[in-house]
Amino acid sequence: MLQKTPLYQQHIAAGAKCVDFFGWEMPLHYGSQLEEHHFVRRDAGVFDVSHMTGVDITGADAEDYLRFILANDVGRLRTPGRALYSCLLTEAGGILDDLIVYYLAPEHYRIIFNSATRLRVLAWVKLQKKGFDVTTKACEGQAILAVQGPQAIAKVTQILPDCAEQINALRPFHSLQHNNWLIARTGYTGEDGVEIMLPASDAADFWEALLSKGVKPCGLGARDTLRLEAGLNLSGTDMDENTTPLESNLAWTIAWQPEDREFIGRWALQTEREGGVKKKLVGILLDGKGVLRDGQKIFFADGDEGEITSGGFSPTLGKGIGFARVPLPLSQACEVELRAGRRQAVQLVKVPFVRNGQTVFEPLVMQLKEDEEKK
Repeated sequence: MLQKTPLYQQHIAAGAKCVDFFGWEMPLHYGSQLEEHHFVRRDAGVFDVSHMTGVDITGADAEDYLRFILANDVGRLRTPGRALYSCLLTEAGGILDDLIVYYLAPEHYRIIFNSATRLRVLAWVKLQKKGFDVTTKACEGQAILAVQGPQAIAKVTQILPDCAEQINALRPFHSLQHNNWLIARTGYTGEDGVEIMLPASDAADFWEALLSKGVKPCGLGARDTLRLEAGLNLSGTDMDENTTPLESNLAWTIAWQPEDREFIGRWALQTEREGGVKKKLVGILLDGKGVLRDGQKIFFADGDEGEITSGGFSPTLGKGIGFARVPLPLSQACEVELRAGRRQAVQLVKVPFVRNGQTVFEPLVMQLKEDEEKK
């Protein structure tokens, strides 16, 4: 039987078309994925992401434990309320999952990761506890709502006037605790907004309050096109245990300093970096009409091949866009095989495609040449 979030009845009442999403019955859209996408870019939408998993990490060794299991360094989080994005790696440097870790208080952190990897990640974090004075506890009885868009903060603060000043003051990747709520200025859309973890018993009233302020309910479909335009990877699609951060446009999430910090996967990544990374995840833009799809092949003039990991149609740009893992060094001319025997030119670009509603991508080969000239 499929699991349901605390807001399932609200989704049905709002006309959601629900689908099986890794064992959860989740809204795909509420009538029009396209309208939902545009509404987030222009106003504010709300996503129910309660299927994601939260785990509290507490204890005297909580910081040291997280510095060991994560590629990024929580030692940088010196003030409660700070957060950072990181990958959770295997010993071979493969990506088990990506997550956000919140520093809530001394000896208390919270990680939130994807539903698709729940059992594997829970087992992994438990396995790595040996030798550390820590307790890991899954957050139960919670809901998570992502309110995203240029008007998201304004509409949330109308509903929560008693902490409006604190919410407005939040910088990206900062959070605050309000009663039993965790409110963070984070998201997965390329727009401003907040993600809020709150007791399941409060979720329906908050959802209805958001809708009463004109916030539009949005489903998985719009979430995917928004994150694709924003240049944000999808776990299990653009990265997995067989790919490393260096191959997944996530080198920036690895904290190499201090050099004496040992973290799981460090030596595998260091070996890969020293030997030269062989593949790179890049953005691709389709020249002309058509839609890019996962699994389509990319062909280069020199005979090399790559593959699309995520592809779709960009409502904001009106073009086919995607991510592709391609061999290095990059060459200029390439084509995608849209159908058997039919190839069409694509451009390699530096993501994101869209940030805060504006087109921002750059031709990637030109950027690489500029970077090389600066060395």
